[in-house]
Formats: sequence, structure tokens, C-alpha cells
Amino acid sequence: MAGSTELKEGNDQSGKGAPRRGRRRDNWRHYTVIVVGLAVVYGAAATLGAYVRSGKADAVVAPADATGPAGKTKLALPVKPTVPVTLTVYEDLGSPASRAFAQRYADTFTQLLASGQVQIDYRLVTQSDKQYGGSGAKAAAAAAACAQDQGRFTQFVDQVWQHQSDLAHDGLGNRKLLFALAKKAGKINEGTFRSCVETGERQGWVAASQAEFAAAALGDDAPVVTVNEVPVPGAGTSLTPKKLRALVQKEAQRVADQKVSERSATATTVASGPSA
Repeated sequence: MAGSTELKEGNDQSGKGAPRRGRRRDNWRHYTVIVVGLAVVYGAAATLGAYVRSGKADAVVAPADATGPAGKTKLALPVKPTVPVTLTVYEDLGSPASRAFAQRYADTFTQLLASGQVQIDYRLVTQSDKQYGGSGAKAAAAAAACAQDQGRFTQFVDQVWQHQSDLAHDGLGNRKLLFALAKKAGKINEGTFRSCVETGERQGWVAASQAEFAAAALGDDAPVVTVNEVPVPGAGTSLTPKKLRALVQKEAQRVADQKVSERSATATTVASGPSA
């Protein structure tokens, strides 16, 4: 609860002639009224707080800098500004396959981002909760979105990959572990992060991301990769870093050629003037 309530004691010199016992009764009644009043206020606040927390868990509130098509929920977390090629990576923080993919392609993603040709949008899904039981993937995804609010998404997710627990015990559903991972990620305000996680502020957003992934029929499991919204086959199996780089370069060239063609068409139209 914001703010504090202080109990102040004063010395009333106006009642020197009144019996001391009467003054004590009056003071006791006054103190009792204050204490009862405070109990009512704190009780009402606790009830309201519980109601607000339950509502946040259902609300779809996108984290900072999330992106998405106009008129739709912003479900993607971009790492770079808009560039010719958008690489969308659907990953499940509770999935060993997603972990293996992330670790295998970490250097490749760094190189692609450094090239200036690629923006990487991460989409968090929670298929592993259905596969293994529990709610660890959803809890970790919501926590990652809370870290995104402080610009520490990739650092937090790196810690999740390093400490991904035994799925049979739903370890990622343990808030103490998530708080510890946030501390390891560094530069995350503990109070703000803890409040975001405990109130379920991003759970609705995670649920919306999973629902859209399922509706898009991109596959039963993560990882899934798309290049400018075109699915790349075999992200977790036959795809290799070399193949992915080639696909990105080919798409970047296609986009560049298309822009040249559009500029040429515009220049031709301007030069010829309006038709009669």
C-alpha cells in the first residue's frame, strides 16, 4: 500500500481540572477508534489488492517495445529496428529443443544482427506445459516479458537457457528461481520485476501469444522460424546456421531488388507525366 499512516500523540493541557481517570477513558476510546479504523482500511486494501492481482493475470498487456500488425495485439519482441528482413523465432522457454536451438544459433543470430540486414522478433509460446504438465513455460515467458519492460529480455532468457530445470518437476514455475535468474541477468530492478511477476501482469499477453501460434498452425512444437513471415522448414531438425544465413541473404537481395524496381517505376511515371 502506498503511503503510511502515523499515530500521533499530543499533550492536551485544556483539561487540567478534569479527573485523570476520565481522561484515560477518553484517550482509550479515541485510540480504539483509530485502531479499528485502521483495521478496516487495511482489510479493504488487502481485498482490493487481491482483486486487482487476479484481474492483471487475465489482461493482455504487451511489454515495452513489443511490435505487431496494426489493429492486432503486439506479441513480438524485436531486438533491432525495422530492416529489410524480419526473422521471427518462436521459442518455448520450457522446451529442451528450443534451448538447443537457441544455443546452437546464438553466434549466427549475433552475426545476422551485426550485418544490419536483419531484425529478430522473438515470440514466446508455451507448448511444453501441455506436453510435460505444469505451468513453468508460461511463468518463465511472463517473467521474460517483465524483463523486457526493463530492456533485459535477452539477458534474462540466456539465464533461463543456462538453468532450464528438470521439466518433470516444473522447475520454471518456481518464482524464487525466476527472481534468482533476474538477479543473475543483472541490471533488473528487483522490486519492479517482482511486482510484475507476482501480479501476473504479463500472463494474459503470454496466453494471447500461444493462442495465435496455435491458430497459425505453424507446428506443434517450438522452435519455429519464419523469414519475412514465410515459415522455414525443419527449424529444429534439418535447418543449419549456413542454410539460415543463405535464406536471409536471398531474402534481403529480393527486397532490395523489389525496392529498386519500385523506384524505377516511380521515376518512369514522373518522367512521362500524367496520361492524357
